[in-house]
Amino acid sequence: MPKDNISKQAELYRMVMPDHLCPFGLKSKDLLERKGFEVDDHPLTTREQTDAFKAKHNVDTTPQTFIGGERIGGYDDLRDYFGEDVPEEGETSYRPVIAIFGVAFLMALGLSWFVYGTVLTVRAVEWFIAVSMCFLAVQKLQDIESFSTMFLNYDLLARRWVRYGYLYPYGEALAGILMVAGALVWISAPVALFIGTVGAVSVFKAVYIDKRELKCACVGGNSNVPLGFVSLTENVMMIVMGLWMPLRALGVF
Repeated sequence: MPKDNISKQAELYRMVMPDHLCPFGLKSKDLLERKGFEVDDHPLTTREQTDAFKAKHNVDTTPQTFIGGERIGGYDDLRDYFGEDVPEEGETSYRPVIAIFGVAFLMALGLSWFVYGTVLTVRAVEWFIAVSMCFLAVQKLQDIESFSTMFLNYDLLARRWVRYGYLYPYGEALAGILMVAGALVWISAPVALFIGTVGAVSVFKAVYIDKRELKCACVGGNSNVPLGFVSLTENVMMIVMGLWMPLRALGVF
């Protein structure tokens, strides 16, 4: 951690070449300035300068920050020096989930406000779930190979029919889009109900019966979200919408 008696002076060496401007160098400079440091910036403008600097200080990478004559290191080292969080590789993160559900919620409120003049509508809840389904489907479709591979770790149907892992995101996207539009309920409801039920049973068995610790494929195949509550919530939402939409279309509610 930084010492109070160290002058607010820092030296920064970073690559600034015509074909490469080091982003971590800019982040280091910004962090130092936000912490109140006066930065003595040393751009390394050629490969020769960069290699010579690395050899002189016996380091493999740039940027490098020095404070009070002490080499702190690269951007992550600087964050650690100031006591800021430095995520470890493979560390669990719920940030993608929070972003998806948070933006979907605000979009649903915005749609409700635009259409009905108020955010307090049943349709806002429907839009929230439908838009969330669309966002989650997009996450899976960005790298469907990785998703389908992770999905095979726990989905009961995908284990029997591997192609289901490739079809699942398309089914989720289709159901979500139709539910946003409030159209073709006879297609969207069965699809959501089917994939939601299979998914909920699969997750419940893997997590709560078999007690397996797995990564959730719900936000894509490269996520670090643990399998459990989030994936179960996704599937329950689809089940609810699969039941709710036909009943609403029939005028039951």
